Amino acid sequence: MAEDIQVQAKSKMEKTLEALSAELETLKAGRANPHMLDKITADYYGTQTPINQMASIAAPEPRVLTITPWDQGVLKAIDKAIQASDLGLNPSNDGKMLRLVIPQLTEERRKELVKRVSKLGEESKVALRNIRRSVMEDLKKMEKAKEITEDDVKDGEKEVQKTLDDFIKKTDEIIKAKEKEIMTV
Repeated sequence: MAEDIQVQAKSKMEKTLEALSAELETLKAGRANPHMLDKITADYYGTQTPINQMASIAAPEPRVLTITPWDQGVLKAIDKAIQASDLGLNPSNDGKMLRLVIPQLTEERRKELVKRVSKLGEESKVALRNIRRSVMEDLKKMEKAKEITEDDVKDGEKEVQKTLDDFIKKTDEIIKAKEKEIMTV
């Protein structure tokens, strides 16, 4: 039974890291990345729809994204949505597709992004620690209900702490890699 809790905790921790990685993908680091547009939605016949669900997005060059809608009628809506977003980009529209040129990041903007990355990393670490705390509480409840012994609780706590340490180390590696990517000119 304690093993089930450990497996669930590990699964939740893996999902936390996946969420962090997905969030970091949306940050623009001076390179064109189709995931930058993941959170942007445009009006698609009265429904707010993610751009990646109504157009193909490609990065033909390191600092250029092309957006080709499957339905040409939504080209203007996509254009407006990108301009209204917090990306600070102005797409050029040739009537069939949009081109987004990603400008070089200024030193100031790089530092802001590094701070944001660090903040996201800390939020992930807090989420990981909350998972550990939840497991510890579950183990104590099981001990009170006489489902497991005190030794099982101690072993479980050691195991979840070891798992947490591993995931915090992985989080630090992900953050360092993203910070290096951002600071590379």
